[in-house]
Amino acid sequence: MKKIFIILSAALFCFCACDIFAPEDLLEKTPQSKISPADFFSNETELQLYTNPLYDLFDNSVMFKRSSSDRFSDHFVENNLSDEQAGTRSAVETSWSWVSLRRINSLLANSYNCPDEKVRAHYEGIARFFRAYFYFAKVLKWGDVPWVDHELDSDSEDLYAPRDTRETIFNHMIEDLDFAIANLPEGLSTYRVNKWAALSFKARICLFEGTFRKYHNATCSDDNGTVIGGRATKGTVIPYEHDADYYLKLAADAALEVMNCGLYKLAPDYLTLFAEINADPNEYILAVKYDKTLDIMHGTTSYAVMPTQGRPGLTKKFVDSYLMKDGSRFTDKEGWQTLTFLDELADRDPRLSCTTRVPGYTRIGKKDVEPSQMSCSATGFQLVKFVMDGTLDGIDRVEMSYCDLPVFRLAEDYLIYAEALAELGTLSQFDLDNSVNLLRQRVGMPSLDMAAANANPDDNYLGSEKYGYTNVGGANKGVILEIRRERAIELAQEGFRSADLIRWRAGKCVEQEIYGPYYPSLGGYDLTGDGKINLYIYEGTKPSGIDSSVDLRKVGESGTGIYLTEQGKGYCEPFQPQKNQGVVPTFNEDRDYFYPIPAEEIILNPNLSQNPGW
Repeated sequence: MKKIFIILSAALFCFCACDIFAPEDLLEKTPQSKISPADFFSNETELQLYTNPLYDLFDNSVMFKRSSSDRFSDHFVENNLSDEQAGTRSAVETSWSWVSLRRINSLLANSYNCPDEKVRAHYEGIARFFRAYFYFAKVLKWGDVPWVDHELDSDSEDLYAPRDTRETIFNHMIEDLDFAIANLPEGLSTYRVNKWAALSFKARICLFEGTFRKYHNATCSDDNGTVIGGRATKGTVIPYEHDADYYLKLAADAALEVMNCGLYKLAPDYLTLFAEINADPNEYILAVKYDKTLDIMHGTTSYAVMPTQGRPGLTKKFVDSYLMKDGSRFTDKEGWQTLTFLDELADRDPRLSCTTRVPGYTRIGKKDVEPSQMSCSATGFQLVKFVMDGTLDGIDRVEMSYCDLPVFRLAEDYLIYAEALAELGTLSQFDLDNSVNLLRQRVGMPSLDMAAANANPDDNYLGSEKYGYTNVGGANKGVILEIRRERAIELAQEGFRSADLIRWRAGKCVEQEIYGPYYPSLGGYDLTGDGKINLYIYEGTKPSGIDSSVDLRKVGESGTGIYLTEQGKGYCEPFQPQKNQGVVPTFNEDRDYFYPIPAEEIILNPNLSQNPGW
């Protein structure tokens, strides 16, 4: 779809450019080889062609790669620690791009050329949706950024504007989304932005900001754009207009409107939902379209099943957070910390087997049982979600995928609704039954009981310093922890974890132990449950007489070996070599919730202030 957009709109884009080195009189003339704004935006076809490239902002083809989504995560890791995990980010980077914003503002400045008011409002709604989408990514990364809602020329003073506060940015984003909600179509449109996608996005950003303000105690900023929670660091204090509850209410209301619209429902099968060629229009509110015949594919399958793609894997901490299939906590079991692979993964929430390879795993479309492979997973918990049917045309050769990928799906709205009400203190069992418990029912899990959760919070695991979040309290502590558990499990690998850690002020989770399974001794291990050895761990000389199908792993051997936490036994510790070199997961509470403003941008615009600690 992206290539189609580029082909259709390439000839129409050039009028946005500004010939900054041309003589002044030439700037007042329109070159005959270019399209003038005055000659464009006059009908629906032109407006659609112009807005098509904005859908590239949804480029999910690498959304599961740590490089684009969960750059610091305690649930999902690759071969090596990212800069975010290791605390080695620097102020030298090149991602401070505003190209898409110019396209958006150009449409909004010139859409008056279209005489059809309904059509004009529709495409202005699309543009304003994408402006909010664009700015949320900026706020998520840098916090305060300059707000620009008009076209800039080479001599515009706003090129040197200071950063606006996140209060200003969120006010404008909500204004844009409210306009989009009022003017976008209400019918199903799985690959085009509609009213329900705009409402879902409003729910997403308002949940983010509501919980951010609550857990960061963010009530004002200073004139350097620093969130200070009521305490000025320097400069003039700028109180925020809205508190956490304001955003949480907006989040709950927007999610509820989607839930009640009657157009969407949960798909019956969690596993196949993420591997189907065509997006399920019932649950996927908005999806990115891929097409094998047009050679528009992505790498989610190869990422999981090929050893050259970073060896992604789930962490033991995340795997152990999945409940037993009877609804009890795995971490309440006697000796849960040292259960071996077979016992650790037995009788768990069915979504675990849809996310990582468990004993008895068979790939969609195939019959052979396949073990989890350390060659494809640094932790030993190999990915399953988004892996396509292995018998489909082309899949078995290069493992490229062409299943559609989600941008918004109904399950997220259920989770937003429940979490927002729980944080507000207004959640009821009725609300849970119509949100989170629908997700549990889909996979055959018992319902979450609010009273029981609050009476017995999971303090030993989800509420602990070693495994969870230490800053959750109040009467709803238990149910908030359970909703966070549910969110992590339901939305695993969909790119939400980093943002969740930021908004919950839970960056220290990155420093918690990153392990794979526990191995009580050297020797052979059955990973499939059929009684046959699939993995053999050894020290010293390579053992003889081992079947060639067995994965041999030498303790301490770089590249193809395995690292254990103790002599001759222990947890798989994928980052032990880096740890031995002094590189360990690190998170600076006073700095790392924001990225540094790129140094070169501050040189170009001295009015940009740097984020604290950078």
